[in-house]
Amino acid sequence: MAIGRPIGTKNIMRTPEEKEKIVLEYLNGDAGYVAVAKNYGISRRLFRTWITKYKESGIDGLKPKTGKSNNKGKGKYNRHPSEVEKLKIELVKKEIEIERLKKGYTVKGVGVKKEYVTTFDKNTK
Repeated sequence: MAIGRPIGTKNIMRTPEEKEKIVLEYLNGDAGYVAVAKNYGISRRLFRTWITKYKESGIDGLKPKTGKSNNKGKGKYNRHPSEVEKLKIELVKKEIEIERLKKGYTVKGVGVKKEYVTTFDKNTK
């Protein structure tokens, strides 16, 4: 028994209305869920998910949740850090600089040209 879609076949994107028609065919008692899933070429697990979502939310549960969202700027990297977060970042940078100076190193240059130079005559650890 193969799991998933056979290799080389296309993923069929169905509209919520098509999904509803398929789910209602099962819910009306016309056929069992295995037979309906096999008839439409849907995996049993996916079909069970559609049935559950339809029972919980109706046709709205069958709408895709992927694509463009209205949550612009709310992701981990898109949002602006708060004042507290800015201060925490600054504190960590200062702590790193202090540890570097304790070991006798200073940084010259930026980015790729950055180099670590000893401040002591001898590198002491």
